[in-house]
Amino acid sequence: MVEFGPDGYLYLGLGDGGSAGDPLESGQSLDTLLGKVLRIDVDAGSGGEPYAIPPDNPFVDRGNALPEIWHYGLRNPWRFSFDPATDDLWIGDVGQNIFEEVDVARSNEGGLNFGWNTMEGPECYDPFLDCDRTGLTLPVAAYEHQEDRCTIVGGHVYRGDAQPALRGGYVFADYCSGEVFLLDAQQPGEIVLALDAEGLLSSFGVDDEGELYVTDLG
Repeated sequence: MVEFGPDGYLYLGLGDGGSAGDPLESGQSLDTLLGKVLRIDVDAGSGGEPYAIPPDNPFVDRGNALPEIWHYGLRNPWRFSFDPATDDLWIGDVGQNIFEEVDVARSNEGGLNFGWNTMEGPECYDPFLDCDRTGLTLPVAAYEHQEDRCTIVGGHVYRGDAQPALRGGYVFADYCSGEVFLLDAQQPGEIVLALDAEGLLSSFGVDDEGELYVTDLG
């Protein structure tokens, strides 16, 4: 996914490179762009590159890290978005075997490690028990693979007027089940089922009035 942020920089979400369990260890490696959210300045270039690195990127001055990295520890950030009211970054990160997760970075907060593949959702993954959670940013919400749920589709914090019941909530979906969920954006807690669309939901969009759209591959 690519999306311009409220700061004018371009954000890019990359998966960990494939194969189960991240055998490349991309999520926790700062020397690869895989398993990350990147942040670049496409209005400037330097050193022959078509883009520049924003000076406040968290790994600009670390010789063992790529300066494009904004966040890391992600498996497959399948859709992310910025809350137009707060500039918070919301990420739907696709899980491996058990959990799908929602991650949040508050406004202008860079350098977060969302845990993959040390963790999957709220639980340890590698190692399965007693993993070191030091310095990790845990998901604000997660749900398990059950019934026909399998893949999170990140959405948007709804700031429109047509659906008052959704206002102020993070709206996202599951690709396999076709369910659309709601999560309180200010105090994330219980995930609420908002709609059962029974489709292959793949992405969300927002129009100029803040109204929400969802695409269905079916």
